[in-house]
Amino acid sequence: MTLTAAVLDAPDAQELAGFYQRLLGWPKGADEPDWVTLRPPGGGTGISFQTESEYVPPTWPTAEGRQQMMSHLDIEVADLAAAGARALAAGAVLADFQPQEDVRVYLDPAGHPFCLWVRT
Repeated sequence: MTLTAAVLDAPDAQELAGFYQRLLGWPKGADEPDWVTLRPPGGGTGISFQTESEYVPPTWPTAEGRQQMMSHLDIEVADLAAAGARALAAGAVLADFQPQEDVRVYLDPAGHPFCLWVRT
C-alpha cells in the first residue's frame, strides 16, 4: 500500500488548492472543478482537495459542542517568521491560540488549522 495524499474538504476545492499551491509551491496534478491534487515536485505524498457543500470549518482550539478538528497538517520550515509571512501572504490567518514557542498554528481559507514548525 502507498499513501498518495491527505484529502481536505472545502466549500470550494479550487480556492483551497490555490491557497496551498501559493503556500507550498507545488504543481497541480488532477484539476477538476470539485477535485484538485497537488504533488510535491520530488515525489511523495501530496494533498488533495474536494468540494463539500455541507463543509463546516473546525474549531481551534477544540470547544465542546462545536465542529471538532479531525486532522491537521504539520509543515516543517527552516525559518518560522519567514514561513509565517508567506502563509499570511497566501491567505492564511494566524490562530489566536498558540500552544508552543517553536510552532505556529494558522487557519487556511476554509478554516483548517495547520502548523508551521521548526525542528529544534
